[in-house]
Amino acid sequence: MSQGTYFEDFAVGEVYVHQRGRTVTDYDNYALTHLSMNTAEAHFNLVASKQLLDGRFTERLVAGPCTLNLVVGLTAQDMSENAFHDIGMNKLRLPNPVFAGDTLRAQSEVLELQDDRADSGVMRYRFAASNQDGTTVAEGERIVRLKKRAAWAHKDAAVMPRPAASEKQS
Repeated sequence: MSQGTYFEDFAVGEVYVHQRGRTVTDYDNYALTHLSMNTAEAHFNLVASKQLLDGRFTERLVAGPCTLNLVVGLTAQDMSENAFHDIGMNKLRLPNPVFAGDTLRAQSEVLELQDDRADSGVMRYRFAASNQDGTTVAEGERIVRLKKRAAWAHKDAAVMPRPAASEKQS
């Protein structure tokens, strides 16, 4: 677990440019499309996709839930590694299509912090993702309940001990 992702480590207005990017694969799209029983052929049938909207698309469209899952995953290390409850997501938008081979990058902004319990607090953050051309492909808000360091750091260290400086690999 990251040490800097407890509730008290965040401040309203902070912006995080997430370091990892993710290239979307056909497998990502197929797996989520079929696991969710999505029957829209434009996600798995190339001929159908090419015929959609008078031939506007030349590739299969990545399903929206797949895009959102990948984007939230890109934000997780910085924003929600110490979350234990996903409260919700809202204001979701997918303004432009995503295709296999696109590389997504994300950034997040802390919108609200609610210090409502001794062991945890609620954070609402806005996320946005763009493809390799800088075109926005996803945006929304996510609300999570985060652990507080005073209540959880000792317990987390017992479960996931950090290597001593002499044990770290270079």
